Amino acid sequence: MKFFIFIFFTITLYNCGNKAETNSTEKNTQIVDADLTLKGKDLFEGKGTCIACHKPTSKVIGPSIKEIATIYKKSNGNIIAFLKEESEPIVDKNQYEVMKTNFSITKKMSEEELKALEAYMLSFAD
Repeated sequence: MKFFIFIFFTITLYNCGNKAETNSTEKNTQIVDADLTLKGKDLFEGKGTCIACHKPTSKVIGPSIKEIATIYKKSNGNIIAFLKEESEPIVDKNQYEVMKTNFSITKKMSEEELKALEAYMLSFAD
């Protein structure tokens, strides 16, 4: 009987220890994601000049960030490839010619900047 109690407590303690590590990892990931998203917001509104045509929830010249993010998320699209002009548009294809002029900006961005921009945009997805 003592053996079974020992096994029970050993398993319980082991499982509790794993949960603490997972929570710590999740918190670190959330902090990194928040930093990346904030950097993406700064790029979207600044260097990228995206905000001139794309608003968070309403269509202006181009579709809203929410619409873009939701469509890319649902179709498993690659926003970074699109911003590098390496994939076809999947949102509002009629506006593609207007968007083409902005590729000169996004193609000069680093991979890290593009990932930040993508993280910010995807934060609006349903």
